[in-house]
Amino acid sequence: MLSLKDEDALIPRPRGALPRACAVAMAAVTTVVIMCLSPERFFGWVSMVILALTLGPLMHGICLLAEEMLHHSNTRYRGRGLLTHILPACGLGGKTLLAALVSGLLLNLSGNPLPHIEQCLELLILTSVLYTLFKSLGVLGPSEVEVSDICEGRKMNVAHGLAWSFYLGYLKLVLPRLEDSISAFRATHQSSRPFWGRGSNRLLILIPLNANISHKLEDEDDHIRFYDNLPNNMIDRAGVRGRVYKHSVYRVQDENGKAHECVVEYATPLLTLYSMSQESSAGFGETERRQQVLLFYRTLQNILEHSLECRNRYKLILLNDEHDADPHFLSQSILNHLQQQEREEFCLTPPPHQETDNPPARPSSAPGNAPTNAPLANGEWHIGHNPAPMSRDPTLMFSEPMPLRGPVENTDNYQS
Repeated sequence: MLSLKDEDALIPRPRGALPRACAVAMAAVTTVVIMCLSPERFFGWVSMVILALTLGPLMHGICLLAEEMLHHSNTRYRGRGLLTHILPACGLGGKTLLAALVSGLLLNLSGNPLPHIEQCLELLILTSVLYTLFKSLGVLGPSEVEVSDICEGRKMNVAHGLAWSFYLGYLKLVLPRLEDSISAFRATHQSSRPFWGRGSNRLLILIPLNANISHKLEDEDDHIRFYDNLPNNMIDRAGVRGRVYKHSVYRVQDENGKAHECVVEYATPLLTLYSMSQESSAGFGETERRQQVLLFYRTLQNILEHSLECRNRYKLILLNDEHDADPHFLSQSILNHLQQQEREEFCLTPPPHQETDNPPARPSSAPGNAPTNAPLANGEWHIGHNPAPMSRDPTLMFSEPMPLRGPVENTDNYQS
């Protein structure tokens, strides 16, 4: 099991806005420099550049529109509107058109400050056409970082779908019933009660980075032994009456020979990731598989942290595949988690019973024997020489309910 520091160094964080900030800084510096060198031609140059940058995507969008209208308008868009669906899908949205119109208007209002305006227009048209050509050929296509950023931002990765499927189709159904299943199991297995710890009441979900998992945990570590299954959970699901969901209980042996019982299993979607990496037609190599496993872990962790049904009923254990040489790495990872739970969780005990049969006698209020705690005129309290010990556990004191009484008239305002 990886520590929190190792997980932070291993799990990729979501990409931030640093490229956008760098682009803004570069544009600001360049704008200031050009305005200082040629202030009279600045607006003309800016208008021409913006027009070139917007006409290129517009021409490329027209090429995409021809393909979509001729071959995919019915199958992909189901006959939906041209303006509302097809044009935005081809990149002909309102932002691009608005930028092109504004740049053209700014160029016209600047009074043609550029020399050889005819040559500039020819260069503008040629730039737009060549941009369309290079874009169609993939020369100006998005980089792998951009594609990854888009897929992660829009939740389009394989890992996102598998994580949500694992949560909605399995964990959200079984985790709320886990505590009752463990209680029923312990009631029918009296001899196993000493082997259960406070950290064993959660479902331990193993997530190895290499996604290569076996169907029997004892095949990977001889310190792990299968003990029994929890009572089956039967749920009507997708037309199947009484679909069975079950968990397995394992006994994990430590270095002292002591057994610890826990409910542990691998994350089933990892089998899909591993099988995809073995199929050439899936286009899913070892590097992509490892990246998807990390995204699966991060996505599933984020989903479960916001799930009220699954809170405090699970533990994700990320297994690094660099420890394959250790024959007891799996059992040690599980034991580390159980020991961590034992240290973090504590049992709430009731406060000690306070004896009230012989209450202490109240000090006399006679002259010369001042009370220990006497109220003063300014509202403060005087603490005597024998204060109550401060180490006493705090307790709640409840007063007996008293009946409500109406106001009692004790004055005579009217004289006969």
